[in-house]
Formats: sequence, structure tokens, C-alpha cells
Amino acid sequence: MLSQTSRLLTYACAVLYFVLGGALFLLPASLAPVFAWKVTAFMTMTIGGWCLGNAWLAFLSARRWDWKVVYSTLIYLWLFGIFEIAVLFLFRDKLNLSHPIAWLYLATLLVNVLTALVGFVDWLRLRPAREHFGPQLGTGHNVAVVLFVLFVGFLGFYGMIAQSGAVGTNGGIFPELMSPFTLRSFGVFYFAIALAVTPYLRDKNLYALLHHSIASYGLIFFITIAAFAYLNLFDFSARPGGLLYFGAYLGVGIPLLFVFAKYRGKLLGN
Repeated sequence: MLSQTSRLLTYACAVLYFVLGGALFLLPASLAPVFAWKVTAFMTMTIGGWCLGNAWLAFLSARRWDWKVVYSTLIYLWLFGIFEIAVLFLFRDKLNLSHPIAWLYLATLLVNVLTALVGFVDWLRLRPAREHFGPQLGTGHNVAVVLFVLFVGFLGFYGMIAQSGAVGTNGGIFPELMSPFTLRSFGVFYFAIALAVTPYLRDKNLYALLHHSIASYGLIFFITIAAFAYLNLFDFSARPGGLLYFGAYLGVGIPLLFVFAKYRGKLLGN
């Protein structure tokens, strides 16, 4: 497994994302005007949902700390930090660092990137071998993985290249107009999620995928809560694409609850 330094940094990410996410999630209207760039209260609460989801994922991964089980969630965490800091760099002229919450966001991403660098160096040094253990993915699991990677990967890639006003960016799916800064931030978030699942196109270990699912569930849970909190922004009759936003999260989140119930004894064990 990776070093204890890497593990401690992963725990540090969990703490920082919990503090940052809690503030953004609980006080979106107050913190939106002073965030690191121009965002609405709904966007702020949604970003807070990402952070709380990252906190759960980082904590659970550091707690288990068994490479053959947690590697894909660590890949997501590393990619998220690297991608989001790259977006900040690209839009550095738009950054607003006049409030402590903006500095906390920046500091959290920097610690996330440091975690990624240390973890990657550890991986290069140790080169942990692929391990086959436990039950393997069945046909249904494989189909679900392929569809997930294609769908979420498309959303991420589109968010990374689309311009403001393009299809789906002008309130058609997400109910508010997104600046290029916000659009890229959302895009790389989804792209990191998709890339982290791609190893399961080859790796067929069911228990590793189960860990990835429960560790990632915080992202689904908190982002969905944020959407319901701002349900009044959605006009499903005039902009039915908003149903896709809800459907994407509920369509993954609800079936996973049945999976978790079936395999509950394997989800949080060491």
C-alpha cells in the first residue's frame, strides 16, 4: 500500500473538504457573493456538495487504505484536485481572493494536489500489482460501468469544451446560466468521476467497485439535496432538460441503495 504520509494527506483532504463543504453547503446565499469567482447560491451549495462528497470519499479511502480496494477512489480524488486547480489557473484573472472562504477553497485544492503528487510518487515507487480477489463483475455490472463512463464522460468533456450559451448551458439542464469558469469547473468534476471508473472496464473485482460506489455516494447524496433545496429554479414544463439533471442522480443513487442493502456486510469493512 502507499505510504503513511500519503494516508495522512488523504485524511487532511477529508478534514479540509468537510470544513469547506459544510460552510458552502449550509450558507450558500451568504458565501456566494464572496466565493472565489462569480457564482449563484445554488452553484455554491452544489460545490459544497462536491466538497462534502469528497470529504466522505477521502475519509473512507484513508480508513480502509488497501490499494486493491481503494485505488479508484484515490484516482478520482487526485484527478479532482489537479483538474480543479488547473481551472483556477486558466481563469486566474477572474479569481476573487478577498474572503477567507476563497482562500480555504484554494488551500484545500493545493493540499489535494500535494496528496495527488505524493500518492503518484508512491505508486511509481511501489508499483502495486493488480490483484484478483472475491467475486468478479457480471454482465450487468459491466454494462452499467460502460454506460456510466460514456454518459458521465460525455457530460464532463462537453462541459470542458462548450461555450456559454451552447446547448445545455443556458438553463436547459442546470437551471441557471453558467460562466465559462463555472462551466469548466463542473466539466472537470464530471470528467474526473468518469476517468476514475474506467479501470473497471478491465478490473472485474466486485468488492473494489462496491467500495468505489459507497465512497462516491456522498457526491450523489449532497448534490441531490442541493437540487431539491433549489427546486424552485427548475421549470420542467418550459425547460424539461432539468429532468435529466435530477434523473442522472436519482437514476444512479436509488438503484445503488438496493445494491448497498444486498452487500452491506462488504461496504465499510477493513
